[in-house]
Amino acid sequence: MDLKFFKKSVPTLIIMAFFSVGMIYAIYTLLTPEKRLPVFNPADVNPKLVDESVVHIRRNHKVADFKLINQNGEIVTQEDYKDKIYVTDFFFTRCMTICPVMTNNMGKLQEVFKNDDDIKFLSLSVTPEMDSIPVLKEYAIKKGVIDAKWNITTGDKKHIYELARKSYFAVLDEGDGGLQDFIHTENFILVDKKRQIRGFYDGTDSKDIERLTADIKILQNESK
Repeated sequence: MDLKFFKKSVPTLIIMAFFSVGMIYAIYTLLTPEKRLPVFNPADVNPKLVDESVVHIRRNHKVADFKLINQNGEIVTQEDYKDKIYVTDFFFTRCMTICPVMTNNMGKLQEVFKNDDDIKFLSLSVTPEMDSIPVLKEYAIKKGVIDAKWNITTGDKKHIYELARKSYFAVLDEGDGGLQDFIHTENFILVDKKRQIRGFYDGTDSKDIERLTADIKILQNESK
């Protein structure tokens, strides 16, 4: 091959190579749909997890308004989670079985997203009569809770239990939130900026925590 011809051809070949790579990437992008998380309505969830009063609902489910009290004695409502992606769980400070593992895993999530203003966390006590503000404060300090990221809350028991059963679909057992009612669940629930449920995860399972971390990032891309 003539050397001059070769030298003239090199830039053309490079341009063609870049063009080919670009075309392949464009075709791959078009043929590979962006992953989206499902939106869960009551009818989409295991009926055992859903209060019978809402089990028939097939669309437009949103987490109900709530009013709770956090570790600093501050009122926490939906306004504190407006335009936020957040993860919810149900726990109690005296739990010695699954709760320590769950809280540690929530702490790991907090560490991953501690500099991300889009992401928050919400823990609700299932024994609010025992988990007073001073108890929650001590627990929060011990677990490394960042106040601006993670609310550890108490409040009215009936209200909390109704949220668990009618909004977050977190527990299998039925009940009325009365004195003898008690719920115990390892579920983490992922909620988007529109107050829709987008995923359920085992808060004691490291693989599910990895999946939850990835799903949070998917939600962030979805809302851009």
